[in-house]
Order: sequence, then C-alpha cells, then structure tokens
Amino acid sequence: MFSHPALFYRGRDEFLAGTVPFVTDGLAAGEPVAAALPGEHLTWLSEALDESARQRVRLIDMTEAGRNPGRIIPGVLRDFADRHEGPVRLIGEPIWPGRTPVEYAACAQHEALINLSFSGRAGAVLCPYDAEGLEPWILDEAACTHPELRDHYGTWASKSFSPEQVVDRYNQPFPAPADIPWVLSFDRTGLSGVRRFAGERAAAYGLGGDRVLDLTLVVGELCANSLRHGRGSGVLRVWREDDSVICEIRDAGHITDPLAGRRPATPSQPNGRGLLMVNFLSDLVRVHTGPDGTQTRIYFRLVQDEARAAVS
Repeated sequence: MFSHPALFYRGRDEFLAGTVPFVTDGLAAGEPVAAALPGEHLTWLSEALDESARQRVRLIDMTEAGRNPGRIIPGVLRDFADRHEGPVRLIGEPIWPGRTPVEYAACAQHEALINLSFSGRAGAVLCPYDAEGLEPWILDEAACTHPELRDHYGTWASKSFSPEQVVDRYNQPFPAPADIPWVLSFDRTGLSGVRRFAGERAAAYGLGGDRVLDLTLVVGELCANSLRHGRGSGVLRVWREDDSVICEIRDAGHITDPLAGRRPATPSQPNGRGLLMVNFLSDLVRVHTGPDGTQTRIYFRLVQDEARAAVS
C-alpha cells in the first residue's frame, strides 16, 4: 500500500537513473506525481523529463519548502497527497550537503515520521541521498528511517529499519546558548508581555518587521500551550546565534504525540492548528520533550544586510 525507499546515488546520472523512472512509471499508471528537491537537483529532473511529463509533475524547491523540516510532512508531502484520491508518488530530498547539524537532527526525525504519517494510505515517497556528498553515518541512519533501500545496482530491504529509535535519538536536551540570553518567566497573567518582550529583543538583534510579527505569533502560541499543558507557567529565553534569532520556551508539559505540529488540519477542525503555525512560520523548530518537561527552540534567520546592520 505504501512504500518509502531511500535512493543512494552518486552524481547526476545515478540520480536521474533512480528518479526519472519513478516519475514516468507513476505518470503511466495515472498517479499524481510531485518532486521536492534542492536547487540544482530540481533542475536536473526537470530537464530530464519531456515536455508532457514536465507539465504533469509538480516541482517544488525543497530549500524553501523544507527550510524547516517540521513543515515538510504537512506542507509538502501530505498537502500534495491529501489533494488526490488514490495512490500518489512523491520525491522528497530534505537532506543535502551543507545542512547544519541542528538542521540535520530535525531532518532525521522528519524522515523517521513519514511512515507513521502515511499509515493506512496508498502511495510512495522516494528519498534521494547523495552518497558522495553526505557522511557515511548519515547513509547508515537512512537505513534506520527507510524500510527499503536502493542504489544504481538494485533494491533491498533495510535490516536496520527502526524509525522510533531515530526519533528518540534526537530527542535530547539542548546545549547551552552560545550567548547570554534574555530571560523572562511567565504565567497566566503575562502572555501579552511575553510577546512584546520577544518582539523587542528580536528587533534589537536585527530581525525585520514582518518576521518580528511572525516571531511574536509563534512565541505567543508556544507560551499559550505552556499555560494550557505545562502547569500554567514557563520560561522564555531569547538570544542570537550565528545568523539566527533563537527563542526557547521551557515548561513542565510532555508532548506524547510524535506527529504534533505535523498533522494537516482539516477545514472543520476546531483546534490543533497552533503547532502547525509554529512549523510554518519558523525557519527551524527543535523540540526536546519528556516526563520532566519540554523545551522548544524556534529559529528565525537574519538576512545578510540585517545581520551586518545588527553587528555594526
């Protein structure tokens, strides 16, 4: 009913040998097809398809749509699949050379949750991995998040498929901030002050006006969750690290749903959109949760000109 293979490729020719037949076979079977790939790889696939096939495939720039890996399932994969009845085919490449370690951790958890998200549905999601550009241990971990593996020579079942272990592996306490953060404790009486505090600090670090508004919406939602599910209080920390403004919300709650924030919302759904909004507005989201509480870090990137102005 559903397949989720990893494709290990070396160079353009092997990439196309693994992806083009996947696309054309799907089109021949009458299945809707989409491909979410980073920059150059999107161009490779587009140029390799004939005009008829190119017009029928939805092409998505993964560097933008998947900038925050937490939005790929609801905003790319399930968004496309849920628009169609019957099986669909998707190509998704969320991991490429140049992803930072903190981004990779979010990508690995994303890959580990695809099977759970598509449980009971028909279709296929093919995930290419650059076997030349990525570290060998990343390829080993792909075998833990994909039940089926492919390369230029064939296809085989993964002997180490264990997605739950990957989710747990990256559900770890976060390292201390690189800079001394601004800190504010909050409870039910101070939610508006929390949003103002976060917005003022982010603006002082150089975040642009529209993105400051996005950040305050996200912080407000996370802090409201802390009041509802985290025993009525929490702590907000704000600091700048490299090219990002980072906000961290800590509370005593425990998130037990691994797909929280990744389940698409239906039009009639009365709630459950808050964490979706967090994933869609943030450039990166990382969560550590357990019986002792939850830490959520949101990252908002500074553009180059803003970053230079903030430094000067």
